[in-house]
Amino acid sequence: MKRFDQINMIPFIDIMLVLLAIVLTTASFISQGLIPVDLPKAEQSQQASSDEKVLEIAINAQNQIFFEGNLVTAADLGGKLDAHLNTTPVQLRVDKVAAFEHFISVVDVLKAKQFEQLSIQTEQAP
Repeated sequence: MKRFDQINMIPFIDIMLVLLAIVLTTASFISQGLIPVDLPKAEQSQQASSDEKVLEIAINAQNQIFFEGNLVTAADLGGKLDAHLNTTPVQLRVDKVAAFEHFISVVDVLKAKQFEQLSIQTEQAP
């Protein structure tokens, strides 16, 4: 019988490539957010930098408000924001069929809490 002096790396590389494919696939789902929101399109949309912690507020098509993935009311949103510095950037994702009234109520709460670093997420228009 032949003696093995080296480790066969081919199976190890195959496993690592499969794991890499799984990680990249799940990372793309995670980065899109958990709240399904059909974003409006804008020609001048820009890619936001993700260097620091960003608070995410979403309003879905049923006009429900989500703060960091948790369902809240507009009244409760102020209390949730109190736990964060008003210099923390806020990203607002609003479904294109959501009532404008809910968008204004969220922006009003942000202004009352003096959050000024607000970005509104849109999709790039073709």
